[in-house]
Amino acid sequence: MVSEVKMIIVVRKDLDLGKGKMAAQVAHAAVSLALHSMKNDKRTFRQWLDQGQKKVVVRVDDLKGLYEIKEKFEAAGISTSLITDAGLTQIPPGTVTCLGAGPAESDQLDAITGSLSLY
Repeated sequence: MVSEVKMIIVVRKDLDLGKGKMAAQVAHAAVSLALHSMKNDKRTFRQWLDQGQKKVVVRVDDLKGLYEIKEKFEAAGISTSLITDAGLTQIPPGTVTCLGAGPAESDQLDAITGSLSLY
């Protein structure tokens, strides 16, 4: 049986990003992860692509929570992408907005983020 592969994007809710800004940040994370996977893990990338490029967006309260999740992904050997904003619109330059992880098996990702609320 082929396991489900997806990406998880973890967004900080304390920033109160506008919908368009949040969508752009999530897209930055997804593109970054896809390019990394395409280069470094072709089999998982192809599986993710063939399964419809599933992405799930969840939220954490703040930057501290984001870094705690990042450490857990890295300890599990899951690729991550930390997104930092250029600060041209809503938030100051250098603000960390979200974290992407994967593509990886859903079970691996859910073990880390399964208790987080969807955005």
